[in-house]
Amino acid sequence: MADVITYREAVAEGIAREMRRDTSVVCLGEDIAAAGGVFKTTVGLRAEFGPERVWDTPISEQAIVGAAMGAAMTGMRPVAEIMFSDFLACCWDYLANEIPKVRYMTGGQVTVPLVVRTANGGGLGFGAQHSQATENWALTVPGLKIAAPATPADVIGMMAAAIRSDDPVVFFEHKALLATKGEPPPPGHVVELGRAAVVREGADITLVALASTVPLALKAADVLAGEGIEAEVVDLRCLVPLDAATVLGSLRRTSRLLTVEENPYQGGWGATVVSIVADEGFGLLDAPARRVAAECVPLPFADALEEQVIPTVDKVVTAVRQLAAY
Repeated sequence: MADVITYREAVAEGIAREMRRDTSVVCLGEDIAAAGGVFKTTVGLRAEFGPERVWDTPISEQAIVGAAMGAAMTGMRPVAEIMFSDFLACCWDYLANEIPKVRYMTGGQVTVPLVVRTANGGGLGFGAQHSQATENWALTVPGLKIAAPATPADVIGMMAAAIRSDDPVVFFEHKALLATKGEPPPPGHVVELGRAAVVREGADITLVALASTVPLALKAADVLAGEGIEAEVVDLRCLVPLDAATVLGSLRRTSRLLTVEENPYQGGWGATVVSIVADEGFGLLDAPARRVAAECVPLPFADALEEQVIPTVDKVVTAVRQLAAY
C-alpha cells in the first residue's frame, strides 16, 4: 500500500476491507457505483464487488435509507450514502423514528446493523443547504451511534467498527478533510467506537475537537505554544458513545476546557461535553468551561462571510488566551 493515503481514498479502502471480509456488506446511494461517488469516496468498489453489492439508487433519500433499513433487518449489513448531510432531513423519519427504535420495540428480536455515511460540514463555500455540520441533529436521537473521523487511519478503523456494529451508525465524513493525507493503517485496523484520542499533549488547557476542528485545534495549539501556552488536544472521534473519561482525564492535567465545534452554538455537542464536565469534573476546573462554535445563522456562500460564522484558528487562539489569563 502507498506511504500516504488521502481521507477520500480511506473511505473507499475502509468499505472495501469490510466487503472483502464479510459478503453481507453492500453499498447503496446516488452515483456511488459507476461514478465512484460525487466526492470520489467510493472509487473502485463497483469494479471489485460488482453490481450485486454496489447499487446506484434514484435521487430519493427516503428510498436509500428505507431500503437500507429493510436490508439490515433481513440479514445484510448495508452502507448507505446520503450525499450531503443536510439531506438527512429528507429521510429523517427513518433515521429518527424507525431505525434507532426497531431493536428496542422488538425486544431485541430484530437488529438494524446499518451505516449511513454522509458528507458533512463547511469551509468550502457550498452555501446554506450544502455546508451544515449536522452531528447535533443525530445527537438528539437515542439509539444512533455517531462517528466523525478526523484522519485517514481513523476513517478506515472507525468504518470497520461501524460496519461491524449491530447498532445503526451515522458516519460523518468531513468535506474539508477529503484531500488531507495520512499514513494508511495496517490490515485489520479497527478503532473502537466511543474511544477518544489525545492527539497532542499539553499541561495548560484541554481543547476538545471533532472532525475538521481537530486540525484546527492543532494549528491553534502550535500558535499558542509560541506564546508559552501548551494546549492538549482531544479528538473525540465519536459523539455516541461519548468518551467523557478521556476528557475528564485530560482536565485533571490541565484544569481548563475549551470545546471547538462546527455545529451551531445553540444545541451543539460542546454543550453536552461542558455539562458533563460541570456535573462530574467541576472541581477540576480553574476557569469557566468555554465553547467555540459556529454562529446560529444559515451558512453564507461567500468565503469571507463563511469564515465569520464557523470556527477558525484565530477564534480558538483568542478564547484560549482569555482562559489562560483567567
